[in-house]
Amino acid sequence: MASHRRAKQPSRARVTVLTATAAAAVALTSQTAQADPKPSKSEVKAKVDKLYDEAAQATEKLNGAKEQQDKLDKQVDALQDKVARGQDELNTLRDNLGSVASAQYRSGGMDPALQLFLSSNPESYLDQASALDQIGAKQTDAITEIQAKQRTLAQQRKEAQQKLGDLADTRKQLGTKKQEVQAKLGEAQKLLNSLTAQERAQLKAEEDRANRAGARPDLGKSGETAKQGGETTSKPGSQRASSAYSAAQSKIGTPYVYGASGPNSFDCSGFTSWAFAQADISIPRTSQAQSGIGQRINSQSDLRVGDLVFFYSDLHHVGFYAGNGQVLHSPRTGAVVRYESMNNMPYQFGVRV
Repeated sequence: MASHRRAKQPSRARVTVLTATAAAAVALTSQTAQADPKPSKSEVKAKVDKLYDEAAQATEKLNGAKEQQDKLDKQVDALQDKVARGQDELNTLRDNLGSVASAQYRSGGMDPALQLFLSSNPESYLDQASALDQIGAKQTDAITEIQAKQRTLAQQRKEAQQKLGDLADTRKQLGTKKQEVQAKLGEAQKLLNSLTAQERAQLKAEEDRANRAGARPDLGKSGETAKQGGETTSKPGSQRASSAYSAAQSKIGTPYVYGASGPNSFDCSGFTSWAFAQADISIPRTSQAQSGIGQRINSQSDLRVGDLVFFYSDLHHVGFYAGNGQVLHSPRTGAVVRYESMNNMPYQFGVRV
């Protein structure tokens, strides 16, 4: 007779373990399915280029803060010198007033009528009294001058204190912008490090090819802006712009470094301001400030070689128009001063200095 025993039921603990294991397996599978795949080399390059552009934006703000700091430093020094000179003048006025007061004290010990009565030489006394009256008038003028000097000095001290406060705020802003630039560059480097050594080498080779190509552009011929035989030609710029442009050409191949203004490295506005300085022309340090000088040129077809050209809606990038639709500029981290098609960036307008 067959035995009819019931199958052994799994223990509660065993069921719990099996259930948890199964849930973990499902979760792991789900996470694996949802995990982002490793970005391709082209995707990394696009993200890195975007970060470099954001770093360039922050760099121009950093440059603006630096320029403001330099300006405030000079203003504070001038005000502090003025305060020091004013204090010296006030001390001199007080010393002079003290001398007059001492002389009056020595001669003014009795009533003037009694002094006249006792005087052996009334005429001499009257002369002295007249002189004392004049001294009194001068004393009043001196007191008025001292009071005016005190008010001026107080105002100058207040102004110097305000400038010192502005300087402290600017230095704080400077530190914040510097950290922002470094964070963007660090994030870009982290992305690059996620690539294989071979992929990084390929990206570097591509950048090197772009740098070499940017050193030998097709700039057409000088002359009237027109289409002649399929070739775009461009008018030469002004004498001042031509001198600055020539200086700029001498720096082709110089590396981009954020915040740098030459002569061995540049950011975009550092490059243009350095070039104009070589032509003994002073222009502002930042691209935004440079956009407000000279004659504005809206149409690309009206540009001349040596004109400044500005890109992006916030004007955070600037270079020199080189003719034939090319810009000579210091592009971004990882690149060097080179020629490049203006179509690679959103052109806004030009400025003729």
